[in-house]
Amino acid sequence: MSFRIPLNKPSLTAEELDNVTRCLTEGQISGDGPFTKQCQVVLQRKFHAERALLTTSCTSALEMAALLCDIEPGDEVIMPSYTFVSTANAFLLRGARPIFVDIRPDTLNMDEKLLPSVVTPRTKAIVPVHYAGVACEMDAILRTAAQHGLRVIEDAAQAVNATYGGAYLGTLGDLGAYSFHESKNFVCGEGGALLVNREGFAERAEIIREKGTDRARFFRGEVDKYTWMDLGSSYVPADILAALLLAQLNRMDEITSARRRVFEAYQTGLNALVQRGLVSFPTIPPKCTTNYHIFYLLVTDLATRTALIDHLRKAGILAVFHYVPLHTSPLGQSLGYRPGMFPVSESASDRLIRLPLFGSLSEAEQASVIAEVLSFFRVRG
Repeated sequence: MSFRIPLNKPSLTAEELDNVTRCLTEGQISGDGPFTKQCQVVLQRKFHAERALLTTSCTSALEMAALLCDIEPGDEVIMPSYTFVSTANAFLLRGARPIFVDIRPDTLNMDEKLLPSVVTPRTKAIVPVHYAGVACEMDAILRTAAQHGLRVIEDAAQAVNATYGGAYLGTLGDLGAYSFHESKNFVCGEGGALLVNREGFAERAEIIREKGTDRARFFRGEVDKYTWMDLGSSYVPADILAALLLAQLNRMDEITSARRRVFEAYQTGLNALVQRGLVSFPTIPPKCTTNYHIFYLLVTDLATRTALIDHLRKAGILAVFHYVPLHTSPLGQSLGYRPGMFPVSESASDRLIRLPLFGSLSEAEQASVIAEVLSFFRVRG
């Protein structure tokens, strides 16, 4: 089914096509070409990261992080249940057990107050997931990690160009993982990046990313041949994707500003629903700046959410729910988790609806979305 107003639409200009054409013309479309190197420099300079390595996806970046942190069978890794499957898969693949915790009802991020109660001698790492481009409470998370000698791996898939306390998300933990998937703010179709913030990790990260070889050192002329050094896989993206991404990274602030316009217009246009207690909006704590990745409504119950999605679809507007908590999934239950264990996650999963948000959403289109939502609740703005 096609929709007159989709959920998301990438922000593309002629620069993306020009870069891709240059990449094809200049002849290197495989990994670690000139566009990849330029993207990595942009990320390092913009976000003040020690090292940024483009990857084939955020999933790949998380898998690299698990290898860098020497996650092994029997280890435990703490993460929210309300997240995408890649957060858990990266560590399950190394034989670790995901230790799920519930989320806060305001930001829908990991509830940092629950962390001390789930740390055990087997805990190896904490994985905060910055939902909707809003930061977890990183001071408390980093404090807990320091007290117990744990690694912190930020799943910042949705949070590129968002900050906490003035620092960019993805740079606060030992490692950070970004996504440049088509559904994100800055895109290359499929892609991601690993930010390396811990001293001594960068060289090994290079090796893991290049199938466990020191091939990058060979290309820099530091060794006369490359060889198998470590575990690894093929985590290097094609340079043709980096060509597209570079144009996006050069426009990060412009794209963020356009999304902010849409986000704030929703807040204004739908505020009457908040005042009547019919919905709640995303919460952005004072220490955080968001990248305006998602605008969602939390309605009162599942039946209302289902009916609202159906109402908008009949009007040609694509609105969707988001995660099904991992602890309620078949695999989650095979690990011993059960529905009812994390009530805030389950409640948010039942009540959340994402509205269309992209920079080229016109004022008329957004006014139509707002009017349909108000019509559903029989409120006139």
